[in-house]
Amino acid sequence: MPYEAAKPDLAPSAEVLEGRIPGWGADRAPEHRRTWQQRDDMEPNGAHWTFPERQPNDARRERSIEHAMLTPVYGTAQPLHGLSGRIRRFAYDRLSETKNTRWLILIVGDRVESVGAHIRSLASRRPDDPVTQTGVLSEFGHRPVSSRFGRGRLDSRHAWLDPIVVVGPWVGAIVLVGAAVRKVAGSRSHG
Repeated sequence: MPYEAAKPDLAPSAEVLEGRIPGWGADRAPEHRRTWQQRDDMEPNGAHWTFPERQPNDARRERSIEHAMLTPVYGTAQPLHGLSGRIRRFAYDRLSETKNTRWLILIVGDRVESVGAHIRSLASRRPDDPVTQTGVLSEFGHRPVSSRFGRGRLDSRHAWLDPIVVVGPWVGAIVLVGAAVRKVAGSRSHG
């Protein structure tokens, strides 16, 4: 456990490894190590501190399946909620940190949360302003042409894509809302 001083013996013994892997342990003897004199002996365990008092264990908190328990102290500022929370919970509960699938599912959960925030914003009395709140206008006051070209900036390769990425979702949302309004208005006029 990385949180405790008591470290479980997960690795096979040196004798087992020497018998299984030819040449393993050739530098185990101090005289065969060139850096033996420079070596700092550390304690033979994981943590070099006493285990702190734990927060109350909350089963709803995200915990990797690789770990037996939550870290002693953890944040609770943004608990999982809604559809994005269920998507993230699936990734945390079922998939290892070593799986790309886990990280892709977490990204999907993040995107679902983002879409939900945009929908809530559009439904509110004060929706987000994509032009001023995304920093699109800040470029114009800070030499947008001379700062981008002739300086070897890597982001100039995708600069043409930035307006599409920033404004595209908003245009898509407006088109979808417009189509829904037309459909509702059309069904009322026929009915």
